Amino acid sequence: MKKAKKLLALLLTGLMVFAMTACGSASGNGDSGSDSESDMEYVKDNGTLVVGITNFEPMDYQDENGEWIGFDADLAKAFGESLGVDVEFVEIEWGSKIMELDGKTIDCVWNGMTLTDEVTSSMECTQPYCRNAQIVVLPTDVADQYTTTDSLKNLNFAVEDGSAGQEAAEELGVNYTPVQQQSDALMEVASGTCDAAIIDSLMAAAMVGEGTGYANLTYTLELTSEEYGVGFRKGSDLAEELNKFFEQSYADGTMQQIAEKYGVQAALIEQ
Repeated sequence: MKKAKKLLALLLTGLMVFAMTACGSASGNGDSGSDSESDMEYVKDNGTLVVGITNFEPMDYQDENGEWIGFDADLAKAFGESLGVDVEFVEIEWGSKIMELDGKTIDCVWNGMTLTDEVTSSMECTQPYCRNAQIVVLPTDVADQYTTTDSLKNLNFAVEDGSAGQEAAEELGVNYTPVQQQSDALMEVASGTCDAAIIDSLMAAAMVGEGTGYANLTYTLELTSEEYGVGFRKGSDLAEELNKFFEQSYADGTMQQIAEKYGVQAALIEQ
């Protein structure tokens, strides 16, 4: 009987040692290493900075050859070069940007992103680098009827889902239809599906009015005043690295040159 008990004890001890060894092996695999790896190391090891964007002229948009260009796109390429990595642009649904970031589908959101409370609490954000506002876009032939916020109450607005424009519509207490991108909001107004849109002033200046694809639209009321930043995963060391890059590129004039190329120099914030 004693021998049986000793044998059972030895078997249990052996099983415990095996289980502890297995757990130790699991915790020492590649997944654990990636958890302890900094974001900068992660990006450099991959050799690519994956940038989440939407089609947003003049910040991120495609030229006739399908290449992504714009103030943000060109800055991102320059930042990637400073890190010694390639830059890949991936179109995302704006309402899913935080999920895309946390899931490592992308490494940052760099797309004229307003520094809202939701953004700054969910991402590691850079210092602001550009000023912006949310403004109302309307058909030119009725714009003079809507010159106050009270006059907007009965309109149906198109807004980008999860955007500062949507927040502005909610604060106004107006009816709105969420769409995937700000450019879609302009299409809704141009087609008559929605009465008006709330979009970024920088986009409106580039895409609305005489000489643009939306010559029959105009922008009127400014609803908010805000600032743009770039968002990384919470705790990422890349945000501070980009802050340093912003300061250097502003000091040597690179940021101003890129801004002038896309007509956004007046919106720049000194770094």
